[in-house]
Amino acid sequence: MDNPLYKGFKVLSEGLNVLIGANGAGKSGFLELLQDEYGVPVYHFCATHHLKEKHPAADNFCFQPDAYNLAPHLRKLREKYKPEYQRIVGTISLVAPFFDDFVDRQTGEEFIELEWLEKSNSDMPLKAWMLSDGTLRFICLATLLLQPIELLPHTVLIDEPELGLNPYAIAILATMFRQVAERRQLIVSTQSVELLNNLKPKDIIVIERDGDDNSFNRFSSEELSGWLEKYTLGELWLKNVLGGRP
Repeated sequence: MDNPLYKGFKVLSEGLNVLIGANGAGKSGFLELLQDEYGVPVYHFCATHHLKEKHPAADNFCFQPDAYNLAPHLRKLREKYKPEYQRIVGTISLVAPFFDDFVDRQTGEEFIELEWLEKSNSDMPLKAWMLSDGTLRFICLATLLLQPIELLPHTVLIDEPELGLNPYAIAILATMFRQVAERRQLIVSTQSVELLNNLKPKDIIVIERDGDDNSFNRFSSEELSGWLEKYTLGELWLKNVLGGRP
């Protein structure tokens, strides 16, 4: 029997595709299928412990899907892609107003670690463990999405990017999604009502599971126009108007 998740390929667009659905509906399974079919990684920044460790300075060919090489990659962006690096730093400071910049010691050491400066004390480098997990995850997302577009695969897969982010950070994240989706196919799995509130109906794919079968549905603004006069997209999901209720 064919994998029912293959139905999802028919509803994907070239721009932004945000997958929602109940637990077990098939969101993660669909991302894994896309990973195998397209030969691209699934970016997932759930774990942050490795961001607080030292890593080989030369490990900067591409940004790893778990952000393992965050510090080396940021160094490369700082040296070779200054405008994009500055945009990353500026965006991080929107979500973490105390953040000033990353530290690049340029000591020639084989291993480097993520260090940063605080605006109130820019003379004292601070360690990554002093940042919250949510802030570290946002740093990973900003680095991924705001790096030069040519460094991204044609299709970008991201699983549950909302973990640990406050509502304002999620609004900034949605803006970055829209910017990247202008030039790349972006497919995101989420369980965030707040993220939906920052999207348009055409951005969303609802995955539902019925036994061994899966369905994939998209809505237009016209189909939901009456509902959207009174409710947000997130509220419509909670009310099960869209289906795939969390």
